[in-house]
Amino acid sequence: MFIYTVQQGDSLYRIGSKYSVPVEQIRLANGLNQVNIVPGQALVIPSYTYIVQPGDSFYTISQMAYVSVDMLKRANPSIPPSRLQVGMKVRIPNISNYNVTSLGYYSVRTPQADQRLITDFSPYITYIALFEYHFSPDGGLSSLNDSTAIKTAWSHRVKPIMTITNLTESGFSSQLTSQMLNNSTARQTLINRILKEVSTKGYDGVNIDFEMTLEKDRDLFTGFLRELRDRLKPAGHLLTIAVPPKTNDNIPWLKGYDYGGIGAVVDLMFIMAYDWHHGASEPGPVAPINEVRQTIQFAIDRVPRKKILLGLPLYGYDWTLPYNPATIAPGISNQNAVQLAMKYQAEIHYSKEYESPYFYYVDDEGKRHVVGFEDARSISKKMQLIREFQIGGVGAWQLSLGFPEGPWLLTKFFHIRKS
Repeated sequence: MFIYTVQQGDSLYRIGSKYSVPVEQIRLANGLNQVNIVPGQALVIPSYTYIVQPGDSFYTISQMAYVSVDMLKRANPSIPPSRLQVGMKVRIPNISNYNVTSLGYYSVRTPQADQRLITDFSPYITYIALFEYHFSPDGGLSSLNDSTAIKTAWSHRVKPIMTITNLTESGFSSQLTSQMLNNSTARQTLINRILKEVSTKGYDGVNIDFEMTLEKDRDLFTGFLRELRDRLKPAGHLLTIAVPPKTNDNIPWLKGYDYGGIGAVVDLMFIMAYDWHHGASEPGPVAPINEVRQTIQFAIDRVPRKKILLGLPLYGYDWTLPYNPATIAPGISNQNAVQLAMKYQAEIHYSKEYESPYFYYVDDEGKRHVVGFEDARSISKKMQLIREFQIGGVGAWQLSLGFPEGPWLLTKFFHIRKS
C-alpha cells in the first residue's frame, strides 16, 4: 500500500492505469462517491506492488510507501537502485510487525447502527469505548442504551469499555468534577455505581474522560483514579483514561493532570493529541506533528510506554475568513472535508512543517473559508511516531465520523492485539 498525491490533470482512471489498480478499488479504499478528485488530494492506493513512473527513485517510492530506503532495497534485492526503470515492479515491504493496542471511541446511537459499525470495525480495534455515561455532583450515574453494543463487541472479539465523562449541556464541567472529587461520600457513591454498572452490563473496563480538571483538584483526581482502580482490579476490570496533550508541566489549564501519577494507576492512557487549533481558536493545524512528537516525548518520561495510546482525530474544522474570535467554527469529519474540497474543486495544500492538510474555498454565499483536517499522509506520519517511540498503541475519536483509509493504514503499520 502507498499514498499518491493527486497532480493537476489527474483522473482516477489515469492513476489506476499508471499503477494497474482498478478504479473501483481506489474508490472503495478512499470512500469516494464521486470521481472529481482535486490536486493535492491524498489517495491510498491499495496495492503492495509499485509500478515505477518517470522521475521515480528508491527515495521517492519510499516516501510514498512510508518505509525506509533500506527496507525497500531489502524487499527488492534483484533491482539495483541505479538501474530503476519506468515500468519496473517494486515490492512494497510488509511492516505490520509491530503489535499495538487499538482503542476507538464510539457514541452509542441505535441498536442497529451500533451493531453495524462495531461489526465493521471489529478487525481493527482491541477496545471500543462506548460514549457516554454522565455523573452528578452527588455521585449519581446516568443510564445508556448500550446492551446491543456490548453484546456485539464481545461477539466480535472486541472488549467494550464504559466511558464516564463530565460533559454537560454547556460543555465539559470542571465545576462538576470538583464538586464530586471534594466530597468523599460522592466519590465512593460514584465508584460503587461504576462498579455495579460494569459488572451488571458486562463491560471489560472503564474509561474516565474528565476534561478541564482544575489544578487544585490534581491530587484528588489521581486519588480518585487510584480508589477506582483498587475496586476494579480485583474484579478483573480494566481502568483507562483520556487525557489532554501536555508538552510540559507549566501549561496553566493542564496542571490538573499529573501524567506520572495517573500513569502509575491506570492500565491505558489515551492521549487526546489534537485540538491545538479548534472551533474557538484561530485557524491552524488540528494535530501538528511537532506538538504531537513533543507530547509523546513528555509522556514517555513519566508513563510506561506500553500504557500510552496516541489518540488521533477523525475530524477537523471549517473556519470562516477573516477569522472572528466571536464565532465558533464547526467541526467537520476528515471524510466530509475531502468531499467539500471536491465539491468546490479546491486544491488541497499540505504543510510539511506540521504534516497537516488544508484548503481554501468560497461558499455559495461568497464567504471565504479555510479547512484544516487530517488525511492519509498526516495520519501515517503519526503512526510512524508510534513505531518510533515504541508506545503501546493507537486510538481515535470517534469511529462514527468515518475514515475509510483508516483500516488500510492500521493494517499497514501495525498488528492489532485481540483477546
